[in-house]
Amino acid sequence: MRRYLRVLFVCTLLVFCSLLYIFNQLVSSLERADHRERAPRTRAADTGLSERAQDDRCNSGSVPHWEPYWRVSRAVCPNHCVTDSAPRYRPPALALDSSVSERSLSAPREPLELAVVACGSRLEETLVMLKSAVLFSQRRLRFHIFAEDDLHAGFRQELQSWPQRFRSKFSYSVYPISFPSDNAREWKTLFKPCASQRLFLPLILKQVDSVLYVDTDVLFLRPLEDVWSFLSRFNSSQVAAMAPEHEEPRIGWYNRFARHPYYGKTGVNSGVMLMNMTRIRDRHFKNDLAAVDLKWADLLMPLLHKYKLNITWGDQDLLNIIFHHNPESLLLIECHWNYRPDHCIYGSNCISAEQNGVYILHGNRGVYHDDKQPAFRAVYDAIKQFPLDEDPVRGLLLPLEEKLKSDHTYCGRSRLVFTRGLRESVTELQKDQDRSRRAEV
Repeated sequence: MRRYLRVLFVCTLLVFCSLLYIFNQLVSSLERADHRERAPRTRAADTGLSERAQDDRCNSGSVPHWEPYWRVSRAVCPNHCVTDSAPRYRPPALALDSSVSERSLSAPREPLELAVVACGSRLEETLVMLKSAVLFSQRRLRFHIFAEDDLHAGFRQELQSWPQRFRSKFSYSVYPISFPSDNAREWKTLFKPCASQRLFLPLILKQVDSVLYVDTDVLFLRPLEDVWSFLSRFNSSQVAAMAPEHEEPRIGWYNRFARHPYYGKTGVNSGVMLMNMTRIRDRHFKNDLAAVDLKWADLLMPLLHKYKLNITWGDQDLLNIIFHHNPESLLLIECHWNYRPDHCIYGSNCISAEQNGVYILHGNRGVYHDDKQPAFRAVYDAIKQFPLDEDPVRGLLLPLEEKLKSDHTYCGRSRLVFTRGLRESVTELQKDQDRSRRAEV
């Protein structure tokens, strides 16, 4: 008799859990349906304001400087209240569906969107990165610069001082650092100062379909449109593209030391991250936090609370956890799109860089500012010191090649990987400058 009672109890418990799960799913579906019904009405109410009225509200100062962007209605401030550009640029309204990226790629006049986060002493390093992007790109660019308040004037002053021929190739917006108010301090101090801001880009830049995020210590040695072209290669499931953290598992960090889930065999590095943010905003992600898939905005804080005692590299670790559970959502790109000291410090282990040259250089570990890896510092100094209007062959490429000859470290022995892609870019830039001069004559 007791055995039958136990079986009856277990069956009853299972039925109760099943009913609870079904009820939870029903509530979630009703909430999503209600949100979809409300969204058109909200948009209709927002667009009911005349353009003049919208501008008046934006300029009235009624939106406080510290208000997080994702809480500010588009009707209140359609152009971002702290936006600066050269010249000023208003982003077009984008339809929020998965085909936006493909349509954007087919429209050559659309600017390529580049985002960066700068705090502390990173002003100069960020400007050198932006300089490399403008220098080699043929497409028009739009910079989204997230920075501490005391850096804003420095960005505006330096960017406006560039020669007009290069200023006409980009526009920019400068934003304050902004995190959800309940946990702002926790997010800001996660790993490096302000680095976790990148996790909130899809929630802040709501009118931007796709963006390339890079760390401040990144340098473009090929045109930005080359990496942007990966958007057209995304399948219907992919929302982002990143390169592996390591090529050689024997020296990998995640596979040897991580105390949390990570992507693939060696994890991914988030210093160069191409994102279809429309898809990120719309997607429900699998996770180990709840019985149901969660949207990006609902996933970040619970993820931090669960793993904050187990993560070492901050927001990069959180991204690894997310894509561990959603591997179909990530496009893995080769290491020459995010070439770091780890790829040569113990000997060359990035085959794609040996074949193609470095396309994007990532000088993490502070190698641009010390003498531990002279090859990385030589590239940084060469771009930093190059006057934008000078001959790029004599003013940039040849001095760099000469400097690299004196570097006998493991990275220095691979010096051709640092200049192969750069040589192609410089040749294209020189041809472009010659055409411009002939046109002026």
